[in-house]
Amino acid sequence: MSTDRVCVGAIAGAFGVRGEVRLKSFCAEPEAIGDYAPLHTEDGTRSFSVEITRAVKDGFAARLSGVTSKEEADALRGTRLFADRDRLPKLPDDEFYQADLIGLEVLNTGGKTLGKVRSVQNYGAGDLLEIQGPGLKDTVLLPFTNEAVPTVDLAAGRIIADPPEGLFPDE
Repeated sequence: MSTDRVCVGAIAGAFGVRGEVRLKSFCAEPEAIGDYAPLHTEDGTRSFSVEITRAVKDGFAARLSGVTSKEEADALRGTRLFADRDRLPKLPDDEFYQADLIGLEVLNTGGKTLGKVRSVQNYGAGDLLEIQGPGLKDTVLLPFTNEAVPTVDLAAGRIIADPPEGLFPDE
């Protein structure tokens, strides 16, 4: 997947029998997902224009170009949708797209490598960086807060972390 695209939503399945889909938006302003079209599949083989028709529980009912039947909509269930980065709003210096954080090296405040960001998770209490690294049996979830992650340097490809005591072994 190219870093020129960012995941902005996913298709949760068909909505009705006329080819509408149930669309989950991962955008800060959920209803803006259609503004970033065309939206592409992860492998880039398909792209869609998007027309939001109404809000529904946990998302939107939407029409995607080229999808005209319930069967076609159901076949897209689970498909993640990506927007070209240049169609997305510019972010302030202290905000990041989650895709930009994945793969960054994580160092502690003393310069020791803790690992790399494998993913960004959110279980309802705030963002967590899933760190995978040397000497770790399992991944570690680091709170993505100013206290635990005082520096994100995208240009250098690294994060400086001040993790809570005991989170990382030998820390």
